[in-house]
Amino acid sequence: MNSQELKENRANRASTQTRTPVRLAVIAVAFLLSATAGLLAQNLNWEGQTGAFVTPFAYTSSSPANGFGHPAVSFHYLNTGEVIGNNFQVSITIGLLKKIEAGYTRSFNAAGSTPGLSPLFEGGFNTFHAKANLLPENAWKTSYLPAISAGFVVRSQVRHVGGVINGADTTNGDAYLVATKTITQVKKLPIVLNFGGKATNAAVFGIAGNAAAWQGRLFGAAGFVLPGPVKSKLVVGSEFAQQPHHIQDLPGATLATTLTYFVRVLPNPERPVNVDFGIAQAAGRVLPGADVHARAQFATGISYRF
Repeated sequence: MNSQELKENRANRASTQTRTPVRLAVIAVAFLLSATAGLLAQNLNWEGQTGAFVTPFAYTSSSPANGFGHPAVSFHYLNTGEVIGNNFQVSITIGLLKKIEAGYTRSFNAAGSTPGLSPLFEGGFNTFHAKANLLPENAWKTSYLPAISAGFVVRSQVRHVGGVINGADTTNGDAYLVATKTITQVKKLPIVLNFGGKATNAAVFGIAGNAAAWQGRLFGAAGFVLPGPVKSKLVVGSEFAQQPHHIQDLPGATLATTLTYFVRVLPNPERPVNVDFGIAQAAGRVLPGADVHARAQFATGISYRF
């Protein structure tokens, strides 16, 4: 072997040694991104959507490209104080064609103990939802495009506040567009960002009945994915959901933005279950002299995908 061949062999080996770590890094980032998105796609929110605690993500429940996925179920609890009482949500959601999810939630309320106000929030209602992914995350081989989805929520048999005043069930809903991005460029600290807008005529997701009119509202969430003990992962985050300003048939009542601060525990990537713990800021003084005390209240939930 002459000197020229030796130089070429050395150059080839050096090139291979340089490319190998780069390839491994690319594979590792891709795996982390897919694993994180997969973990988030099994987490159901308050209304049964794939999402944070009360807001939807652009991700959809896991499913194959040519059929239905396994159903995901969840149970959520929110202590909304002595006026509204305790709220419970039982949900089931299923994915379809790797791009769509749909589900049903039944809401229950254990009445509060405040005369004159608590009866306005008694009883449960139905929630139906569906979402379709319009743009997959990192489309066209990019590393910066978020997932984008559109969806809707319909709540029926809502007899809260205005429904109680008028003695009739009401219906309300949302139509929304949402973008979600999982950022993995920060070593060992994936960041989940979520932002969307919706048209809604619901007051605090139906807990306070109907809004006085349809309004455009914004929502969003941010969280960090942290390593936990024994292969677990923790998602620590916060979210906001703007509410329509006024409640139907309750003149003068105003609503503040809903805020939550949550920790999501993913015990093991091989076990499709997660547990949420949070603090919710739902509603406080809605009228002069009328405080429903639903601020800084404890919330929890558990989701499982079959």
